[in-house]
This record gives sequence, C-alpha cells and structure tokens, in this order.
Amino acid sequence: MGYNIEINDEKFNYIANVEIEYKSLPGLTREIIEEISEVKQEPKWMREIRLESLKVFQSWHDPRFGVDISDLDLNKIIPYIKPKAKKTTTWEEVPEEIKEAFDRLGIPEAERKFFAGVGAQFDSEIVYQHIKQELESLGIIFMDMESAVKEYPDLVKEYFMKLVPAYDHKFAALHGAIWSGGTFLYVPKGVKVPLPLQAYFLMSNPGMSQLEHTIIVADEGAELTFIEGCSAPRYNVINLHTGMVEIYVKKHAKVKYMTIQNWSKNTYNLNTKRAIVEEDGVMSWISGSLGSMKTMLYPMTILKGKGAKAESLGITYAGPGQHMDTGSKVVHLAPYTSSTIDARSISVGGGWAFYRGLLRIGENAEKSKAHVQCTALMLDNDSKSDTVPIIEVYNSDSDIGHEARIGRIKEEQIFYLMSRGLSESEAKSLIVKGFIEPIVSSLPFEYAVELNRLIEMEIESSIG
Repeated sequence: MGYNIEINDEKFNYIANVEIEYKSLPGLTREIIEEISEVKQEPKWMREIRLESLKVFQSWHDPRFGVDISDLDLNKIIPYIKPKAKKTTTWEEVPEEIKEAFDRLGIPEAERKFFAGVGAQFDSEIVYQHIKQELESLGIIFMDMESAVKEYPDLVKEYFMKLVPAYDHKFAALHGAIWSGGTFLYVPKGVKVPLPLQAYFLMSNPGMSQLEHTIIVADEGAELTFIEGCSAPRYNVINLHTGMVEIYVKKHAKVKYMTIQNWSKNTYNLNTKRAIVEEDGVMSWISGSLGSMKTMLYPMTILKGKGAKAESLGITYAGPGQHMDTGSKVVHLAPYTSSTIDARSISVGGGWAFYRGLLRIGENAEKSKAHVQCTALMLDNDSKSDTVPIIEVYNSDSDIGHEARIGRIKEEQIFYLMSRGLSESEAKSLIVKGFIEPIVSSLPFEYAVELNRLIEMEIESSIG
C-alpha cells in the first residue's frame, strides 16, 4: 500500500529582504521606550502605561515555574523593528518583498476565499489590515492597535491590559513596556460575523522580539471566530515572542479563538491569553502549538456570569530540542457555569511536553460542571511528558471530572502498520493523525490540512 508524505517547509523558512525604517537598540531602558513611543506618535496616556510597566518589570522576578529561561538575555534582544512600509488596506500597496513572504504562506489568498478580514504583521508593525465592506457597515471595528489607540482612545482605555495587568507577571510587564502591533476588534450587539477574521504574525529579523497586543470585544449576543497564525524563519540567535490577547465575551455572546503557532526553533514563546465571560456567554479556545524552542502558554478563562461556558481544545507537539510548557486555566465564579478542557501532547526525538493546568470552582459557583482530560503520547524512549493538573473546588454542589493518560506509542501498532507497507515514519504519522483528530476536525478545512502537514514535517525531521 502506498502512502506518500510531501515535505516542503520552504514557505515557513523564507527570509524576506525588507528595508528597515527604524530599528531600536537592543535592551530595555526608559530611553528606548520613550523613543518607540515617539516613533509611534502615541498619546501621553499610552506612554505612561509603557513607563509604568517598565517599573513593574524591573521589580519582578523570573517565573518560578515553566521553561528554563536562563539563556534568554533581554539585553541582546531588539524590542522594536519598523519595516519601511506604510499601513494599508490594499494588498497591492504592500511592498513586494513583504507580499512575497505572506504570499508563500497563502495570505491574503486565503482572505479572498475564507475570511471576513485579515491583519498581517511584519516584524513590529501591522502592514496590512482589511475587512469586507459589508461587515464594516454593521459597525464592526477591525483595525491595528496603534490606530485604535488614536481613533478610539476611550474604548481602548476601557480594555487595554485590564484583564492582564502589568503586575500579573514579569513578561506581562515586559509586554506593557514595549508592545507593538496587534489587532483591536469590536463586534456590536447582536452582530454575528459570518466568516472568520484572521491575524498573521511574521518575524523576519534575527535577535528581535515581537509583542503584538490583541483585544477582542464581543458585545451582547455577538458571535465571531478569530484565527491567529504565527511563523518565522530559522536563525542561530534567540528571538522572543511575548504577545498578549485579552477577550471580553459579553452576555449571550460567543467567541471562538483559534491559533496555529509555528515559530522557528530559535524562539522563546512566552505568551499570555485571557478571556472573561459574562452571563450565558461562550468562550472556545482551539490551539495547535508546534514551533518555538521553548513555550509557556496557559490560556485562561474567567466565567464571571451565571451560565457562562468555556471550552479548550489543544494539541502540543514537542520535537528535538523543544520544551513546551502549555495548559489551560478556568476559574468559575458564578453558578451554573461549565467548562471542558481536552489537552493532548506529542513528544518525539527527546522533546519535552508539559501540561500545566488550573481548574478553580469558586464558593459562589454552585451547580457548576467541569471536565478536564489531558492525554500524552510519547513516540520514543528519549522523550518526556509530564502533567500537573491542579483542581480546586470551594463548594460542595458542583460536578467535576478528571482524566489523565500518559503513554508511549505501542510497538505492535507500528509493526502492524509497517507489515501493511508503511515506513516507520509513515506509521507514526498515521497514529499521530488519529490522536489529534478531534482538534483537526474542529478547524476550518484549510487549517486542518495545514496542521496535518506541519505534523508530518515535524515527524519526518525528528525520526527521518
């Protein structure tokens, strides 16, 4: 029986030769922050947020959990690089080199077929942002964060770093000091966005950081799907990604947030994502974490209103040299709230997958229901997998379930498939595909195909 795997990672490893308009010095000082703020022509209130965040950063210790970050020297990281390209809503006006980089990834070709709108960030700045005209006429705001700061200051002030304040942890403070780019999305009451909106982030320079900030507000009864993609070419020096996502799900609203992260293996990915859900609102996280050298990411949902609901479905892949410390957090604060977490990890070639989760059922969250399932699959004897699911229940009238399974791939499964004509890598790829099927089937078709291809590439490079 024939079974061909087509391996082509050229599009993810393309280095665009783009002219730079402004590049800050490496490191983190008050002078660098003021210079970034000046280049962006920011209002005084945003500059004050940055400088206050710097103070918090300088007083915070490193995280006492997660991945080892002792090799991450922030004094060598360039916090801000502005490409020579003006922000535009017309793809034809984007510089050719930048267009080629995004075209190789299928953007904005995908926009024309599948999306209601697309934002594309190159290094530290959004270079392209567009939404279909008929949706804009419904009152939807979909723009880069810098423009929102200037055009909707009161709206941005109401939500910016209110869910994740600078004092939350050291890298939240770092983000507050040197954030750049990202998306502001507001969907008015009762508006249901018929197609997904997408943001794509590309880092192209060695030794840089990318810290985009995304705010999504789904007003009462609104519904939307947002897809985030990340990529970077490989370099021999460390890059840093410290993005932040804050999502506000109002009464009866629904938000689905999908991520496929494929940073290169020289990248520290230290992201923070958080959502707060009001009465009968629904928040869904779907994520595929494949790239980066080391990742710390634990999307958190706060169920604030009665009947609010959270769903989290994630796949983590740790290949050679990768340490992926990921998980989910859900906090139930109101009665009749419910949540499900399905976290799956694959480790191969000496990779280390670590699930770190928190489920907290508050004193006032009576009649709540929650189920946590974490499953780990190791493809060889060199790889590691750990799970630390913490469950705290502060009332006696809730229904909680938990399952955890860690196991190595079975030799008899490999033998059976190889006896049917598959190579070892093809057999492992097929087993992995079955393992991640629930996540893949939740994605739009084109993203499901992409996730499958990425997994195949990783398995092929890990075991030959």
